[in-house]
Amino acid sequence: MRKRLSALLLLLLLALTGCASWGGTPAQQGPQRYEASFLDLFDTVTVVIGYAESEEDFTALAQEIHDELEVYHRLYDIYNDYEGLVNLKTVNDRAGQPVQVDRRIMDLLVLAREMYDATGGQVNVAMGSVLELWHDAREAALSDPSGAAIPAEEEIAGALEHISFDTVVLDEENSTVCLTDPEQSLDVGALAKGYAAEQVARGLEEDVLISVGGNVRASGPRADGTPWVVGVQDPDGGETYLQTLNLSQGSLVTSGDYQRYFTVDGVRYHHIIDPSTGYPARRYRAVTILCEDSGIADGLSTALFLMGQEEGKALLDQYGADALWILLDGTMDATEGFAQAVRTTNER
Repeated sequence: MRKRLSALLLLLLLALTGCASWGGTPAQQGPQRYEASFLDLFDTVTVVIGYAESEEDFTALAQEIHDELEVYHRLYDIYNDYEGLVNLKTVNDRAGQPVQVDRRIMDLLVLAREMYDATGGQVNVAMGSVLELWHDAREAALSDPSGAAIPAEEEIAGALEHISFDTVVLDEENSTVCLTDPEQSLDVGALAKGYAAEQVARGLEEDVLISVGGNVRASGPRADGTPWVVGVQDPDGGETYLQTLNLSQGSLVTSGDYQRYFTVDGVRYHHIIDPSTGYPARRYRAVTILCEDSGIADGLSTALFLMGQEEGKALLDQYGADALWILLDGTMDATEGFAQAVRTTNER
């Protein structure tokens, strides 16, 4: 865990330090650039970058952003209970009966249902039974690499019997969720980080850049009105990035096979699971989405990682989004809108 977070933090710093301080030196007047990072949200690194008149002002803002994100983190947590809080773990634990939930859970699940329908089931937060098998295998492998093993074929086949979103009943009027299949469980990892970043960014009066595990959301441009500079990581180079882009408003979200994985007999098994097979998808190294809405971008990055490019382009058109694909051989292909946003490209 520590190694993965350290690598991700390094990536974020490399990708985001292109945002030079406005005003040149601390001796000059005007807002100065500040940065804060947190390790206790969504099992990843969260970075907040912005401009303020003083360090105290920025610290207060960053803490406010952290605290709001923490609320979403707890609500969407499927591993931990919190006293007095009904979260997604509660919903999973009570599978088979309706559970009244916070509106922020219901709104996320309504988006999840929309994305499930739009992507033909590729984005499926109801496949917790399958994802749990791979999560447990990955955690075991990280703890004891010599004993690393993938889930048994029969376990995967059994879990796939319980992933239909049709058995997730959402009563929006009464804000209740019912998993009518008692062996089903929810896992909103394909949407949660991006969705939470989106909701928090929408409520800000200040213009900042928020990155939750690489789900980047700009609430507005830098203090001088110029865009932020964000980067797309090279899947094979932890300290380099393939492209930088200008981002003034909206989001940049990546799904890749290098983000969460473990290795068995020289084969890398990552965390993006194809719902049709129950195994990690093998189409691309990474897919990066450029989209106004970070929650939708998070879902699209997963969906496009799992589908062919032509099908993916049709889905992008539906949401007014753009994408960059990094193919298995390392070559890149981008939509026209994505290419227009590129600031620099590093040849491999």
